Amino acid sequence: MRRTLPPEPWSQAALWSRDVALFAATVALLAVLLARLSIIAPASALAAFGAAVALALVALLLVGAASVVIWRTGRRGVGSAVGGGMLALLTLAYPAYLAFEAVRLPVLSDISTDTANPPYFSLSRAAYEARKGFQPKGLPAKAREAQRPAYPDVEPIVVDLDADEAFALVLKTAKAVGWKVVDQRPPGGRTGEGHADFLDKTPIMGFDEDITIRLKPLPGQTRIDLRSASRYGRHDFGANAARIVAFAEELQTQLDAR
Repeated sequence: MRRTLPPEPWSQAALWSRDVALFAATVALLAVLLARLSIIAPASALAAFGAAVALALVALLLVGAASVVIWRTGRRGVGSAVGGGMLALLTLAYPAYLAFEAVRLPVLSDISTDTANPPYFSLSRAAYEARKGFQPKGLPAKAREAQRPAYPDVEPIVVDLDADEAFALVLKTAKAVGWKVVDQRPPGGRTGEGHADFLDKTPIMGFDEDITIRLKPLPGQTRIDLRSASRYGRHDFGANAARIVAFAEELQTQLDAR
């Protein structure tokens, strides 16, 4: 009579690591999707994404436990543990990048090319309604001192154009980089300055970010100052500085094409 050996038992930690990692990835994707579709509030989306990160970390701990059990007892579940680990690492990839940036960069969420006198955000009714009642508060002067060494490329833009031409170039550049204009005031008046406010979206969650631009006429030139501010969190992980630099590069491209 042939005897059938019972199958090797499965490592429960391996199975749990796979299931928890899958659940974490699902929660993260749903948080991003619902936030981008404006179905849930940003605070709720961030809380859900934070929960997904915590679950992914738990999945990695389960992978470690499963590895020990499988090595010592020979239980089945290598594939489940490897799959769970890879899925957890994918879920944690972007948060890990943000953590690295948080350590490397100062805690700032409002960046300006003019740290001494940053451009103000418009208080017009149109701008207020476009921001849904939100108004960036700004930072104290001392806090802005940390910006200079961290973001040396964030500088005022000076173009050899009169204020009206520069204003038209700013609007064209903003459209090219995908910003939505919410308020604008062409150069003129007592100071001759121009002003425009815009909205941009964060690349992952699609949260609104606020940008304002001030144009100041100079002899034969125009100085352009930008200010970009995040609405959520104390740390922007370098996003506002990157936004300003990208605008400056696109503006230079537009100038070269004239």
